[in-house]
Amino acid sequence: MKLLNRSALLLRPCAPFADWVARVAPDEAPELDALRAEGRVYLIDEVDSEADIEQALAQGWRAMFENELGAWDEFGDDWPQPLTAELFAHWFEVEPQVLAFDLSEQPLLRAALDS
Repeated sequence: MKLLNRSALLLRPCAPFADWVARVAPDEAPELDALRAEGRVYLIDEVDSEADIEQALAQGWRAMFENELGAWDEFGDDWPQPLTAELFAHWFEVEPQVLAFDLSEQPLLRAALDS
């Protein structure tokens, strides 16, 4: 086991996101409970305080929001407008995770995603 020099933000969708997914991908849309159970983990720089978490969220909310929306609407045709931090906070619950551990024996791989 290895301790990573990262903290994390666990994103859990709320009802407005699930409703939007049901509108843009009606044949594929999972229920809210399934979306919340899966969640997504976003690694951030290691944090020491709540202020560090707030700063990471302030810097990263848009990238996370666009990634979540893009998973269901790749071209952004049906994204809500405008994308704001307030809308993000309404659509997602964020659970900070201070420590991140790696249980795998495999090396970490990094792949840049087009933004």
